[in-house]
Amino acid sequence: MSFLVRTDVCIQCKMCVAECPTGLLVMKENGPAAGFGSCISCGHCVAVCPTNAIDYTVTPRADQIPVGDYQVPSPEEAEKFIRYRRSIRTFRDTPVSKEQITRLLNVARMAPTGSNSQGISYRVIQNKETLAAISEAVMDWMNGLGKENSRMRIYAYNAKRYNRTGRDFILHKAPALVLAISKDELIERGRDNGHFALSYAELMAPSLGLGSCWSGFVEFCAQVGYEPLLKLLNLPAGYRVAGAIMVGYPKFKYRYMPERESLRVFFDEED
Repeated sequence: MSFLVRTDVCIQCKMCVAECPTGLLVMKENGPAAGFGSCISCGHCVAVCPTNAIDYTVTPRADQIPVGDYQVPSPEEAEKFIRYRRSIRTFRDTPVSKEQITRLLNVARMAPTGSNSQGISYRVIQNKETLAAISEAVMDWMNGLGKENSRMRIYAYNAKRYNRTGRDFILHKAPALVLAISKDELIERGRDNGHFALSYAELMAPSLGLGSCWSGFVEFCAQVGYEPLLKLLNLPAGYRVAGAIMVGYPKFKYRYMPERESLRVFFDEED
């Protein structure tokens, strides 16, 4: 690793030092330098420098996209953008291209992660027969839980309803199941990181004409190690499910943005 400082243009503003999340950087006579601590490869020092004095082989400036004249959305635009997103459970029978899913997940990988640990990969399943079998496997698991535990009766009820109507209450016949996956040794932090990433994907989806919905039953069933499901998911060796969403083209258009529970906030009391 090489931390490079152009001392001829460094103005010693100390922004890089202030922004270093681990306190690694310290200001010396000729500019910033590494002190005691560790680097989490966040790239803040390079991104915040106002004179392009810093470069770092771990997070090269050449790999960072200039902000330029980009302006963040207004509060009103941002609020509508976030509220517009809905959980989609009725999809068109139209495949989603690999290009669209790749673009979606290329944004998902930019989500924040604990200590910039990242470590999230993705498994995308689009085969109709496999998706149907996944729904069946999860329903079987739910039915078993309902029989063994009275608190899980809702699972058994859904299983019976599925068998009676033939409606897919698990994946809703979505054309794609996207799994965020993490290596076994990282799974505790990986689950949070997977959720962060898929949240970014969900927010990005409408801009691509896509809809999405969390598939919590698939995630939970996989995390408890239900073998019939794990065989269908066919994860790479050493990986576990850290999150799951359905993705496809919405069949219907929503015309309103529903309200939620009233905001509850508890502030410190003023003196």
